[in-house]
Amino acid sequence: MNSLEIKKATVKDLNELQIIGRQTFSETFAAVNSEENMIKYLEESFADEKLTVELNNPNSHFYLAVLENKVIGYLKLNTGNAQTEKQDQNALEIERIYVAKEFHGKKVAQALYTQALQTAEQLETSYIWLGVWEKNFRAVSFYTKNGFVQFDTHIFRLGNDEQTDLLMKKVL
Repeated sequence: MNSLEIKKATVKDLNELQIIGRQTFSETFAAVNSEENMIKYLEESFADEKLTVELNNPNSHFYLAVLENKVIGYLKLNTGNAQTEKQDQNALEIERIYVAKEFHGKKVAQALYTQALQTAEQLETSYIWLGVWEKNFRAVSFYTKNGFVQFDTHIFRLGNDEQTDLLMKKVL
């Protein structure tokens, strides 16, 4: 993984972001959700207009994990009013860290998380928080290993299905 690069995404990266976003979300959740709910979520969350607005929002930050000119994962961070749930203005939300399944266990998520820490430091935030599906044991373990603790729960809607996310945070 010596040639892994983490690069800030811009609107020019929209197509690559859509591809990796749909791929990784499907790999992670398709087996445990209905096809109808998956299609609805993927169409809405990765629509051109929605991603363009998010990429142009100064309070949202996207990063791509690139290996040998191929995007293999991505990170989405939010601050201020871009946070998906109202938290402290001085907080950084990790909305998404996703890595292509074939690269699981190869430290790509850790490299993306390191980018999140660097961004939090640059923005001088007091803590990082996130929501993670309670049944995504791999991700819960990853965040726990990195010092996050649960502070609440909330409902995440995937299509017509309401699922419980654990809200976790790490004070910096």
